[in-house]
Amino acid sequence: MRIYGPTGFSSTRFFSSPGRICRALLLAFSPLAPVDASADPQKVWAAGAYSFSDELGGFRITGASGIGTKENPLVITEELNSATPVTLTIRTTKPIQPFGKAGEFANGLMYMRIDVLNNSGQAWVEFQFELQEVLDQPSVFGDGLSFDQRNKKPDNIWSSSFADFDRDFEPYDQLLFRNGKIDPLKTANFVFLITDYTPRWTFYLVQDPRIPTG
Repeated sequence: MRIYGPTGFSSTRFFSSPGRICRALLLAFSPLAPVDASADPQKVWAAGAYSFSDELGGFRITGASGIGTKENPLVITEELNSATPVTLTIRTTKPIQPFGKAGEFANGLMYMRIDVLNNSGQAWVEFQFELQEVLDQPSVFGDGLSFDQRNKKPDNIWSSSFADFDRDFEPYDQLLFRNGKIDPLKTANFVFLITDYTPRWTFYLVQDPRIPTG
């Protein structure tokens, strides 16, 4: 049984100072410490039974909506500022219940639409998604997490900018869109279904824009 706990903040250790005077000074002057007004607090976007975070860096989420059904998919809008892989962190925010009502439970069926703004200054000629249950480790065939691997002829995978797609399920869960292009400052839409028949509290979606080689 998996037990959910929200991610915590890193603890900060202060070096101990001998004597009551030092401790009193520390307490007295701590409230006067300047606040970094330029610090940008982490933004977590909630939609349906999930939250979405750009905490691992390299891109920016600008919106999230929907509940995860085919009629009302989870829609995540993003801005990518380079042609390097970035990772979207996805967490459940409501109880896990396989095949439960979308929006009220993390039910293992997530109809997704990712809207990506290309702000990298380079044209992208392919775009790949990869699912990971454990960060930086492949999501293997038997872990239950995939791009709808049970469906041999999916009709729910589409992109506004690419004509074709390929799916791989071993040793990675990957979805590659090809035969198209996303020019700088243009937005592309990607539609697909994520299935997780052994739902986890946290998983990851790696997004990899590709530029021409040679």
